[in-house]
Amino acid sequence: MALTGDKLNKAHAKVTDKSQSAMKRYQHVVVGSTSMLFLLRFELVTMLFGGMYGAAGLWFRQKAFCRLFKRVGRGVVFGRNLTIRHPRKIEIGDNVVISDGCVLDAVGEQNRGIRIGDGVMMGQNAMLRCKNGDIDVGARTGLGANSAVYATGGNHVRIGSDALIAPFVYIGGGQYHHERTDVPIVEQGANPRGGNEIGDGVWLGARVTVIDGAHVGRDTIVSAGSMVMHELPGYAIAGGVPARVVRMRDRDEPVVSESAVVSV
Repeated sequence: MALTGDKLNKAHAKVTDKSQSAMKRYQHVVVGSTSMLFLLRFELVTMLFGGMYGAAGLWFRQKAFCRLFKRVGRGVVFGRNLTIRHPRKIEIGDNVVISDGCVLDAVGEQNRGIRIGDGVMMGQNAMLRCKNGDIDVGARTGLGANSAVYATGGNHVRIGSDALIAPFVYIGGGQYHHERTDVPIVEQGANPRGGNEIGDGVWLGARVTVIDGAHVGRDTIVSAGSMVMHELPGYAIAGGVPARVVRMRDRDEPVVSESAVVSV
């Protein structure tokens, strides 16, 4: 169920509550646990091994990081300088590669968090970020460098298996009520649209944006620089702002002029 603006405001108030100590707020926002033992483990593991170079760093992170997350499969590669929040709500499958600078952020009061399937590859600085939402990434999907996936306000973002997400792609995020002009938009509350469904085998070109509530059917290709604002069917080739179907991959004739699509 999507969170209302009031609930999101209450969550924000809890984070910024000055009646709580800085340590308590840090545990709430970053660690996701009030246990001092887990806090100590989190701090030691990330401080000692998080930025360690070379094969030694990879080996130590593989052995030590598995004790932070809810579940970590076999053969997982953790890069340097990861940002990790609420690790006990993050599940990682087998043979996953998480490159340097990635963000795994499962923050939320009522959410399940992040699930990453077997064989997923996250490029440098790729981000999976929850703000009271849930993210699922299917097996063997590739997330390009600097791509960002957001699940906010109770939304669920699902990316299917065998998907290709190019660099600088943005999926999800949040929308706000903006009907009133006498109140700042940020104070009007969130207006979540249910998240996103990215089907199996989808290819999103560089700098594609998929806004909250939009869905992409399986095996569809979306050209670079496009903005997906509504639902795209499966087996389509689409492009533009907003993205529209140009050709169906299982047909010969174009749906609209091919000049509407740029290179992926």
